[in-house]
Amino acid sequence: MNISVPRRITAAAALAALALGGLTGTASAGSQAAVAAPDIPLANVKQHLADLQSIATANGGNRAHGRTGYKASIDFVKAKLDAAGYTTTLQTFTSSGATGYNLIADWPGGDPNQVLMAGSHLDSVTAGPGINDNGSGSAATLETALAVSRAQLQPTKHLRFGWWGAEELGLVGSKYYVNNLPAAERSKISGYLNFDMIGSPNPGYFVYDDDPTIEQTFKTYFAGLGIPTEIETEGDGRSDHAPFKNVGIPVGGLFSGADYTKTAAQAQKWGGTAGQAFDRCYHASCDTTANINDTALDRNADAIAYAIWNLSTGTTTPPTGTVFENTADVSIPDNGAAVTSTVNVTGITGNAPSTLKVGVDIVHTYIGDLVVDLIAPDGSVYNLSNRAGGSADNINTTYTVNASSEVANGAWKLRVQDKASVDTGYISGFKLTFP
Repeated sequence: MNISVPRRITAAAALAALALGGLTGTASAGSQAAVAAPDIPLANVKQHLADLQSIATANGGNRAHGRTGYKASIDFVKAKLDAAGYTTTLQTFTSSGATGYNLIADWPGGDPNQVLMAGSHLDSVTAGPGINDNGSGSAATLETALAVSRAQLQPTKHLRFGWWGAEELGLVGSKYYVNNLPAAERSKISGYLNFDMIGSPNPGYFVYDDDPTIEQTFKTYFAGLGIPTEIETEGDGRSDHAPFKNVGIPVGGLFSGADYTKTAAQAQKWGGTAGQAFDRCYHASCDTTANINDTALDRNADAIAYAIWNLSTGTTTPPTGTVFENTADVSIPDNGAAVTSTVNVTGITGNAPSTLKVGVDIVHTYIGDLVVDLIAPDGSVYNLSNRAGGSADNINTTYTVNASSEVANGAWKLRVQDKASVDTGYISGFKLTFP
């Protein structure tokens, strides 16, 4: 990982640097206290991958739909979950003349009318054992489920995990599951988290930008490690979140890249090799246990646990009022030009309120370098922070601005400028809440 060392080390930065295995549930400023999430043991996840590799090796070199290696993979995961106290269901379907299997595992307890679900496809292509695609997501999801059992977690929401069959044939298994859920049961799923390829050997750190709450949960985790993320676009609509999204279920997830090429800018912030695919063994025979980046697998596995623990602990209270939000990351040049993030406000009558809430989420290693302004549609500037905060990391604050002289509708901008050298960061989110 190519991360520059800050010139001024803060306690928060030191803790983040030590947290290579992931956050342990520290809530960001201004949020509700988070339930402590565990560090998912990398060795356990890798053992699951070794077991899936052994299954493939013993069954013609793959774990594809309709092949003996896939059924053996399902049986392997099911046995682990049964022993851990889950209620498991093996759902069958037919595709391409062969029987397919989905595995559904429910953790006892929690509100049955609020179901948080996480899933991964378990099948490989016929060309190889599919260890990154998608043993990585399947193994990390499995180990997170086992961590729930070890902790005897009692979340507010009901937890459900899924392993899908025949994804490589067109999301067949997950479509079958969603299409056969009665409408009343669909409405109980408060969120579905998808993990498809999270250990790519030349990894990126991509977050789905579908549901804002789920997206921000993952971005908060990575911000705690000082790792910038990008919006996931390569697999958009091409993995098992799509059937859930298509029926209105909130979705989110993580991805470390497939056959797209890593750019020079991405290599600069994440390390790895520019001009090379994130996974050169995508859908190939070389997608073996040697085709995994341990650091990416470790961080993403911990991010899964962080999301499961935090999103399952209660009902998210929607903000009062109308919210306009931009969650796209915007890099802040070191000691450079100002950058902006824009939200377009529509449908608000008259002027903005005297108590306009301005939510600012900035990841930066020294916030005393930053000048942060709100710019109204007519160009009026409202200063929010003028190189305040000294050596502290990150701004995650909601400011109250008297914007009653401004017309509400139009393009509002958050402008951020870094006024000193060495420390770097990015705008992670910007939102306006109108009462």
